[in-house]
Amino acid sequence: MKAPQHSELRAAGAAVGQQYAALPWRDQGGLEILLVTSRETRRWVIPKGWPMKNKKPHAAAAREALEEAGVTGRVLKRPIGAYSYIKRLKNGAPLQCSVDVFPLKVTGQLTRWREQGERTGRWFSVEEAAEAVEEPDLQALIRGFAAHVAADTLRKKGKKAPVEAVSAPVGPET
Repeated sequence: MKAPQHSELRAAGAAVGQQYAALPWRDQGGLEILLVTSRETRRWVIPKGWPMKNKKPHAAAAREALEEAGVTGRVLKRPIGAYSYIKRLKNGAPLQCSVDVFPLKVTGQLTRWREQGERTGRWFSVEEAAEAVEEPDLQALIRGFAAHVAADTLRKKGKKAPVEAVSAPVGPET
């Protein structure tokens, strides 16, 4: 979908641009996350875009995954979280964007798709994916999602998830 122009956003009173993203994942003996390169800066990102007319947010996220990465699958209807970043509009103006993230369990990968020649896609391990993206909140979302999937997998197998020890300073050491 075509990105709104800065003047359109300003006229609508938007201080923050809203986008929707898919977090494409699969489990092939270990959880993997699909990242794509952005068109202009070539940095690693997840498929994302602007709201689409007559599409719910999760459906727009799934559509972005199809257009940008050529993947299809089952998308959750509720976001697992959000992150923010600064988008450079075509006129060079910066726009603060908030991105709701919807996990998409990949069940199919096309051989041809809309933005195939404009981006590179690659499957990463969870830790590699978290390190590859620049936004700290997206890094945390990826790691948190992986922990949730691992706990859910154990629960389905009838096992309890391990309890993580949290170390935090509680006062001066003696």
